[in-house]
Amino acid sequence: MARKKSIRDIQVDGHRVLVRVDFNVPLRDGVITDDTRIRGALPTIRALLDAGGRVILASHLGRPKGQVVPSMSLRPVAAHLEKLLGCPVRFAADCIGADAEAAADALGKGEVLLLENVRFHSEETANDPAFAAALARLADLYVNDAFGTAHRAHASTQGVTSHLSPCVSGLLMEKELKYLLEAMEAPRKPFVVVLGGAKISGKIEVLENLVGRADAILVGGGMVFTFLQAQGLSVGDSLVEADRIETAKTVLQAARAAGSRLVLPSDFVIADRFAPDAATRIIEAEQGIEAGWMGLDIGPKSIERFTAEIAGANTIVWNGPMGVFEMEAFRRGTLALANAIAEATDRGATSIVGGGDSVAAVNLAQLASRMTHVSTGGGASLELLEGKTLPGVAALDDA
Repeated sequence: MARKKSIRDIQVDGHRVLVRVDFNVPLRDGVITDDTRIRGALPTIRALLDAGGRVILASHLGRPKGQVVPSMSLRPVAAHLEKLLGCPVRFAADCIGADAEAAADALGKGEVLLLENVRFHSEETANDPAFAAALARLADLYVNDAFGTAHRAHASTQGVTSHLSPCVSGLLMEKELKYLLEAMEAPRKPFVVVLGGAKISGKIEVLENLVGRADAILVGGGMVFTFLQAQGLSVGDSLVEADRIETAKTVLQAARAAGSRLVLPSDFVIADRFAPDAATRIIEAEQGIEAGWMGLDIGPKSIERFTAEIAGANTIVWNGPMGVFEMEAFRRGTLALANAIAEATDRGATSIVGGGDSVAAVNLAQLASRMTHVSTGGGASLELLEGKTLPGVAALDDA
């Protein structure tokens, strides 16, 4: 993807700036339980306010499917943002229409307006041109700082760019693209990718795109067992995608041909059932897993091999846990790799963590501050790793 202009490249003094942010935060009884995404947008909002912009924020929250769902209102976010910014944040009860336009027009320099959930309108996800035009009437120029939704061609992420100019990235979007695109296009070698998660189907395009780019791809999680079955090993009751066995064989052959080392675990922690108090033992992958047992984490030898690979890397991309880390009995592999990546970062490696479960694991280990970059967009980061163009990024002005 081409490099994009950012808010550093434009003048905003006195202008109404429509900023697409990602305020899709968890709420419980109207209280925000994790404000990470709101805090992620603060540098962009503050920079625009300091430059004299009249800032209009647009976001979605949840999946209301085109209906007004009071529990998915952004009103609590306005109150929380006000505390974080230390200045008033006005709230518009709708994201389009006469009242929203009047509220946007009434904004002075250095003032903020938060619009109601854009997904209260079904036209948002349909990328309806008339809805995009109605959003555009609120502003003079456009900033996209919502990397987490950049892989969606929605009205507030793509359609609106047809009606406003300039259209540039915010500071968070700029940071996401810098780290993820550099890792894909010009990584400092050795380049090691750690891929986990439940299913090979969710990562197959990532694997295909990274074979030949990465020096080593370390594979863990439930997706491993499809590879093992493709090699003729028994996997017991472990998760297997039978319709992906031939795909797994193709990926293994492609890795060998391209000179990428696809490293599979050599041992596992297996359990007699999927439960936190299950009976467990460690077995070698070559032994095979007997019926009635399932693999739920990588074993100690695999941890040692994977951490050695990470220790020698200069660029590390991690997407997906090594096991069922939500259960304490099966999180050792994931936490060991999180520690190894943090240690590699401490000595100068570039580490990029993408994907909801990976981020959750890093937060569980309290290591986020020791990673170079923790991505705010699971789906978007995955699509970048697949080599896809993100519609919300492609729509912005080229640098």
